[in-house]
Amino acid sequence: MKFLLDTQLVVWVAIGDRRLRSASRAVLNDSANQFHFSVSNIWEIAIKRALNRRDFLYDPREIRRHFISNGYEELPILGHHVVMVDSLPPIHKDPFDRILIAQAMVEGITLLTADPMIARYPGPIRKV
Repeated sequence: MKFLLDTQLVVWVAIGDRRLRSASRAVLNDSANQFHFSVSNIWEIAIKRALNRRDFLYDPREIRRHFISNGYEELPILGHHVVMVDSLPPIHKDPFDRILIAQAMVEGITLLTADPMIARYPGPIRKV
């Protein structure tokens, strides 16, 4: 199965955070699964780091390198992803989360998230 990680999970996976639940670890450790991260993840980390957010003090270059070296595929943001954002219901206002949801829908990739707000969207989303 193909999975796209939300930014919170990207950070937690990269730093080995103990908040990763066993359900998340089981999915992430299953070698039958394919994993993707989005340019949006790296962009969000870079912006929030520049704002000195304590929960985002990680080097986006290192996180990107980590995922590429561990076999994750980088998903670019394309025009048809952006257009899909327009059709999403107004459940969540975060633009980074909304583009991830749109990417998952367009690409047919299941978005893994720990965020209950994201999990309220229709489409290929799995809360772990």
